[in-house]
Amino acid sequence: MKYVTLNTGTTMPIMGFGVFQVTDLAECKRVVLDAIDAGYRLFDTAAVYGNETAVGEAIAEAIAAGKVTREELFITSKLWVQDMNESDAVAGVERSLKNLGLEYLDLYLLHQALGDYFGAWRTLEKYYETGHLKAIGVSNFYPNMLTNFCETVKVIPAVNQIELHPFFTQDDALETMKYYGVIPEAWAPLGGGRYNPLDNELLQGIAEKYGKTVGQVVLRWNLQRDVVVIPKTTRKERMVENFDVWDFELSQEDMDTISSLDMGYGGTRTKHFDPEYVRMIHNVKVHE
Repeated sequence: MKYVTLNTGTTMPIMGFGVFQVTDLAECKRVVLDAIDAGYRLFDTAAVYGNETAVGEAIAEAIAAGKVTREELFITSKLWVQDMNESDAVAGVERSLKNLGLEYLDLYLLHQALGDYFGAWRTLEKYYETGHLKAIGVSNFYPNMLTNFCETVKVIPAVNQIELHPFFTQDDALETMKYYGVIPEAWAPLGGGRYNPLDNELLQGIAEKYGKTVGQVVLRWNLQRDVVVIPKTTRKERMVENFDVWDFELSQEDMDTISSLDMGYGGTRTKHFDPEYVRMIHNVKVHE
């Protein structure tokens, strides 16, 4: 496993496991335990996913069984828009800690650049200072948003989790993050089921060249850009396959060829700049 160093001085695995849309709690617990067995140590959840408790139960069971120690794990969750202000963020952080059954989180993110995220950040900064949040960061902050944020806040985000895959390369976002020392983390690193990379002939040809699967090539492409990836699957054999990306390296020519698939923001299905999408997000509630 390769690690990246955060601006806090701590390290973070460059490959982790996401549980977005794993809404059945028994299944979520099972897949997290399977992923731990497969070698994953970074786990990414969020308040809005509704599965923090299942992730916490899996962690507790794995630790009790001696499979891992808490110190070996890197656990991430996220504050939802409903709690995106200075006062409600306190309850949001406390709820995540309680749901996960943990005394601290390795990383806690603002899930969207919506609501009073500056106020919410001030609360996260306080939890960072007490050690209950070992690192704090953001998610879905585009370059202009991240620039304004970093020029305003006291604690620079450690991570910015955004959509990153060959069909949406976000090179400008990576440049901005590098400027501020923010680690990029990819959600939907395999395309999120929207772009069918497994059926792409260009990617199939490159995968055949290296004796790897298309999924492994796509993950490797982001890893070589120093991007943390958190692929999601409920199948243990796919977990093992996704993790098996450390024994080959893509040439620069192949890296550039893969990047040529970029469709820009117009190609992505998540429309953060769409007013209807923003209104919809504001109406998603994670608690009463």
